[in-house]
Amino acid sequence: MTILRLSSLFAKQHRKSPHEMRSLLQTRCLSTHGHPFVFDSRHEYMDYLEAHQSRLPWGFAVATTKFDFVPQEAPHLPAKMTMTLIKPVKPTSLFAAVFTQNAFPGAPVLVGRKRLNEPKLGAILVNNKISNVCASGGGVADAEEVCENLAKHLRLDGGSQVLPCSTGVIGWRIPVDAMVENLPKLVNGLQSDSVLPAAEGIMTTDLYPKIRSMDVCGGRVVGIAKGAGMIEPNMATMLSYILTDLSIPRDVLRQLLTEVVGDTYNSLSVDTDQSTSDTVTLVSSDQIPFDMKQLDEFKKALHEVCLGLSEDIVRNGEGAHHVMRVRVSGALSKEMAKGVGKSVVNSPLLKCAVAGNDPNVGRLVMAVGKYMGLHHKDVNIQRRMKIRMGGVLIFENGEMVLNDDIEAKLVAHMRDAMLIEPTRGGLDASSHNYPPHGKFVEMEIDLGVGSEETQVLGIDLTHEYVAINADYRS
Repeated sequence: MTILRLSSLFAKQHRKSPHEMRSLLQTRCLSTHGHPFVFDSRHEYMDYLEAHQSRLPWGFAVATTKFDFVPQEAPHLPAKMTMTLIKPVKPTSLFAAVFTQNAFPGAPVLVGRKRLNEPKLGAILVNNKISNVCASGGGVADAEEVCENLAKHLRLDGGSQVLPCSTGVIGWRIPVDAMVENLPKLVNGLQSDSVLPAAEGIMTTDLYPKIRSMDVCGGRVVGIAKGAGMIEPNMATMLSYILTDLSIPRDVLRQLLTEVVGDTYNSLSVDTDQSTSDTVTLVSSDQIPFDMKQLDEFKKALHEVCLGLSEDIVRNGEGAHHVMRVRVSGALSKEMAKGVGKSVVNSPLLKCAVAGNDPNVGRLVMAVGKYMGLHHKDVNIQRRMKIRMGGVLIFENGEMVLNDDIEAKLVAHMRDAMLIEPTRGGLDASSHNYPPHGKFVEMEIDLGVGSEETQVLGIDLTHEYVAINADYRS
């Protein structure tokens, strides 16, 4: 969508002239993979998603419905569940999925892995609030029962054509009766205009919906995601659904998804905890012919959508005040580069320093040395490594490069990247419920021993993160 068209749409909703709105939007363009605008309010962000990102590819419909229920494990905690339905216009053989590597996968993941062997997929059903993981009484049977009932309402050949996904509290049993009772309302709500209701429906502790889209090869790719905590993917509580109308062969879709997930979702961390429920799917409605000569172009678009969603997930990380982007180069292998990056973004001491706008770069050097000492102790990087923060050289020839002027620049860089002013012991969710900008605390680490490189994303560690997770069930 052009700046001109966006300015006309936003002008009506923000009581500005199209010329004023056009100038405003042009001044807000960012050079990152993030959304191309800085947002001043949730209303502005939601308008942008609806106008610019949410159009579904041909051949898909989505719906959501909410209902009240009482968890059998916690009758004193009545709750509200949202079910979200994603449906191709007809069952499709063109689908791919990757799942968590956690050793205690949820029942929907166990079912989902079996679904990969099915000839066709007819629907995806997502529920929030309860993850259906390690639940007493048979989580797989519960998931299959809901799938069978949904298949009847959609006139599919059976529940094996439905992929179930759940996210929420671990150890509780899903309310099968309440879910089945609300399936007719869910199915009746199917619409093919916007994916935004689905992006909102899959949220749990997320504070805003996440959508990325691109028009490519005569078709369209749209992705949605949820995830704010328990996130260090391979993958993490992270759910993502990517839809396209291009008729790309099943085996190609599966190879592409595995490759792209490795460079995007699996290169971020909020809190080092890998969820039991992670799922990423890629589904084609098989509506638009695809020329395999354009495969590289499609892969690039898919990568951009997934990378954008990865950045959105981290930016909406629980209690996040800063997003860290660590670029590691000069490594002997991709594994080494990613390991160094993950060690940096997962260091509790460094995360706390970033939260306080404290350029304690000794913690950054420590995090690099910790990983290399544990995993590559025979590789000497001490006098070869260079580190920059915010573009400023801070480590070279085995020594810190610091003075008062450099420290002031680092503090300014960190303050400029803040998403919200820190609070002590409080939780100010209202100022978090849209992404105010796409800036990062930038860290560049050149190990100086090879040619491999990668990028890893992470967030700081704040009082708000503790408050959110201390009160999660109470």
